[in-house]
Amino acid sequence: MVTLTSVTAVEKFMEDHQFSFLYVSRTNCGVCHTILPQLKDLLKEFPLIHLGHINADHVEEIAGRLSVLTVPALILFVEGKEIIREARFVQMQSLHDKISKVYNMIVEKSD
Repeated sequence: MVTLTSVTAVEKFMEDHQFSFLYVSRTNCGVCHTILPQLKDLLKEFPLIHLGHINADHVEEIAGRLSVLTVPALILFVEGKEIIREARFVQMQSLHDKISKVYNMIVEKSD
């Protein structure tokens, strides 16, 4: 996981990786702190996905840039295009299924 501390860093992160997963949280968000370890475990199954973490308390302009209305926000980008977005109360199995479908389709297509 990479900590991203500016909008510029977020944009570069997305440019540098085919699969970019952004996790937007806030310091005092209990749900955020609970979901992050679950997300890290889930993403171990998808080695091409790179996880970037943004604390919206430190990068306030990220909410406007990514249209984040609530945290945590979990957003998967493929080649810079938003493909999956989940927020607040996330069903991890549902998220896994969505990621798996997209990931396998793209990885198989590139083989």
